[in-house]
Amino acid sequence: MRNLKLKKVRPVATETETLHKNGDDLGLHLVGNSAEELPEGSLRTVKDTPGLHVMGDLYNVTCDNEFMVNADLLKEHCLRLVTNAGLSSVGEFFHQFGGDGGVTGMIVLAESHMSVHTWPEKNYVTVDVYVCSYSQDNRPRARLLYQSLLDTFKPEFEKSHAVERL
Repeated sequence: MRNLKLKKVRPVATETETLHKNGDDLGLHLVGNSAEELPEGSLRTVKDTPGLHVMGDLYNVTCDNEFMVNADLLKEHCLRLVTNAGLSSVGEFFHQFGGDGGVTGMIVLAESHMSVHTWPEKNYVTVDVYVCSYSQDNRPRARLLYQSLLDTFKPEFEKSHAVERL
């Protein structure tokens, strides 16, 4: 395993990155430059702009509890967030687990996908936003969608990382 370069910057804004927010500790950690490791003749010659895959663990969420347990409400809200971010939904599926269970949902995007999973009993949510950038740079749209999900769930602590994808 190679050594990873770590660099603190703010906000989430560059290629391959990891963000941790815990009280006073807000920092972005560069995870490496994947483009430098690609073999000659790889996909890098097909498209110049990488996609972005942002994954987040949201702890001690303080959102309206309905977002944690109501699949229909969460689906409609996420579809609005996708549209507001300038992305295109081509399909979706959201499921609410029985009793006081949480919701798992996915929106398939023309640009790739977003998913959300809630655990109301633990005030915990995971989110995943992945966009490719085949015909245009969609990384700003991915960041906007991810930030909108943070604004929705209002975590007290967030642990996330983003990976440049080809």
